[in-house]
Amino acid sequence: MQRQIITIDEKKCTGCGDCIPGCPEGALQVIDGKARLISDLFCDGLGACIGHCPTGAMNIVSREAEAYDEKRVMHESIVKGGANVIAAHLRHLMDHGQNEFVGQALEYLEEQGIANPLECGAVSQTETRHANAGQQHAPHAGGCPGSRTIDFNANGKTEAAVAAMPGAPVQSALRQWPIQLHLVSPQAPCFERSDLLLAADCAAFAVGDFHGKFMQGKSLAIACPKLDSGMEIYVEKLAAMIDLSHINTITVAIMEVPCCGGLMSIVAEAQRRASRKVPVKKVVISLQGETLSEEWV
Repeated sequence: MQRQIITIDEKKCTGCGDCIPGCPEGALQVIDGKARLISDLFCDGLGACIGHCPTGAMNIVSREAEAYDEKRVMHESIVKGGANVIAAHLRHLMDHGQNEFVGQALEYLEEQGIANPLECGAVSQTETRHANAGQQHAPHAGGCPGSRTIDFNANGKTEAAVAAMPGAPVQSALRQWPIQLHLVSPQAPCFERSDLLLAADCAAFAVGDFHGKFMQGKSLAIACPKLDSGMEIYVEKLAAMIDLSHINTITVAIMEVPCCGGLMSIVAEAQRRASRKVPVKKVVISLQGETLSEEWV
């Protein structure tokens, strides 16, 4: 079957093994000094290992591969690692909206009489309820600390991006972390019924007052349609934001260069797949940070 799966560039791979902890499914091993994908069966194609690779040797490609088998992964890899590995795996699946796999994993635990670690006091009751429902509102508590979901507004952060007094430090309008589209959880609380700003990576560097002009009151995701891999994952995440997090609007901030138009194509495909439809605003920014056009499409 054709599906998304990890590929490793052996020339770039140093065999450091940093990717191994990011793959609790056991699809990766370091063999003969190089990271190897030992089984298509165990690779879920969600790319948790990519962010741990210091050399950029790992990417996601679409190719013919054996179907991923969640229950076999649980039996042969996850359960052997203990409760913490099981919990990390469940959160990983929830962070990527893989509700079907979450259900299969919980079903396996029940069949084997193994306690669900998300029900054992390690997380809040709210997180446990969402895990049992196969959803992902729970904060990410496993894997790289840099991808842990943080809602700044929940901690009392103000929305003001521009300080009231001249000469005072400019405040950030960022409402959450992470912001890279591969890392965000599409059902994180910060996205629920929010207005989403999907911005090209370069946009914030071109616009001097980007926070005040575009980010006020919005949740944020950034992406580069030219250099990022896994565009299919981007489409799925945006569709999940539309249908499951019930985002209100999407503002797409792109640069005037042709490659940036790919972000609009990703949004259009997500809209096509979603059962809901949301208003989309297209903002085109010049290389010197001027707003060339701004229209609802």
